[in-house]
Amino acid sequence: MGSVLSKLKRIICIGFYAVNTLFWVLPIIVCGFLKLLPIKPWQKLISWLAKSLAGNWVACNSVIQNVLTPFKFEVTGLEELKAKDWYLVIANHQSWVDILVMQRLLHNRIPFLNFFLKKELIYVPFLGLAWWALDFPFMSRTSKAQLRKKPSLRGKDIETTRKACEKFKEVPVSIVNFVEGTRFTKNKHERQNSPFQNLLKPKAGGVAFVLEAMGDQLSKIVNITIHYPDGIPTFVDFASGQVKRIQVHVEVMPINDALVGNYSQDTEFRVKFQSELNKLWQDKEQNLKILADKESA
Repeated sequence: MGSVLSKLKRIICIGFYAVNTLFWVLPIIVCGFLKLLPIKPWQKLISWLAKSLAGNWVACNSVIQNVLTPFKFEVTGLEELKAKDWYLVIANHQSWVDILVMQRLLHNRIPFLNFFLKKELIYVPFLGLAWWALDFPFMSRTSKAQLRKKPSLRGKDIETTRKACEKFKEVPVSIVNFVEGTRFTKNKHERQNSPFQNLLKPKAGGVAFVLEAMGDQLSKIVNITIHYPDGIPTFVDFASGQVKRIQVHVEVMPINDALVGNYSQDTEFRVKFQSELNKLWQDKEQNLKILADKESA
């Protein structure tokens, strides 16, 4: 009987998520096409409208969670956040649930979250166009192998990032970067031979390029550590109500001159930046252990 109820709850919950998404995505896509009219005040107004619609989507998702799959949210460190400011948000990445957690946690506390996405994701039905309408940057990173074949591509990533960030300079925004580049799994952890127990190796390039492109515009770094006491859930686990507790630690950090530099061409700065990011990841690893120790105490 319990299994049947769990499946029924999952179907109902996923159905509500789907209906809620379609309800808000369609007008957001319309906003995207309206923004093609090259009049800046008009584009600014439509961008605000699109992000307001997306904010309503997040709020409705939170209602679905509260009613159908309630869980205990244990959060520390939200006090310094402001709704009208520019932020770079970094976080560990374990599950697609992380995105729902961050959206719910930061909704109306900081500007709407904009994620850097792989260019292939623009072809996702409905959502790809919605992300385009919301000004999510679609990126194509230059690999080390490509650089070896075509050294002329060096510096292209920062130029691409700079162009993507241009549209963020007039309206407060929160730019999200999952520094590990992918979700944590045991297989990926072993293949990387990661020095961290609960994290993959941090990739410095994406963060460094955003800071180089918008260092004078961004106010703070919001460093988020997410911990699932009952194990890393899938979206289906979450929609089934199997997630009972989520712990999140938020640290708001200043952006100092040492974090802004020419990452692609300045070797000394690149080494220093990678070292700083590794230290940050060591602290995140420690935070995860502290949260785990609280659970076992």
